[in-house]
Amino acid sequence: MADTTEFELVAPARLVMSRPVEMVVVPGVDGDFGVLPRHAPMLSTVRPGVIDIHTGGSVEERLFVAGGFAEVTEERCTVLAEEAFELESVSADQARERLQAARDDLAEAEGDGARERAAKAVGVAEALVAAKGP
Repeated sequence: MADTTEFELVAPARLVMSRPVEMVVVPGVDGDFGVLPRHAPMLSTVRPGVIDIHTGGSVEERLFVAGGFAEVTEERCTVLAEEAFELESVSADQARERLQAARDDLAEAEGDGARERAAKAVGVAEALVAAKGP
């Protein structure tokens, strides 16, 4: 059996995943980073994008995250996500609808705080549309 590292993905309302993986690739704010067993400890901000779970040298599962933080130790990778779900659970049409709704909210936003939240929602929706592809 291949060496593994423990991967945990936690969203605000639930534990999304907790299991050993051969490798996980996380969308860090400074670029994607792969975590293998015995990885050097690090902390990173996570940007909206896709986490790839690798098994047997290929991607086994893809999870969308709307941003958050990652902590990596020699034994585990823990991602605390603002929102997380299986990428396959959303269709390309649903992703485009989410983007349009976010853009509409941004156009109607009043005040700096509302505009900032709406702009962030647009960024997350754009990442989701990009992840789903054409």
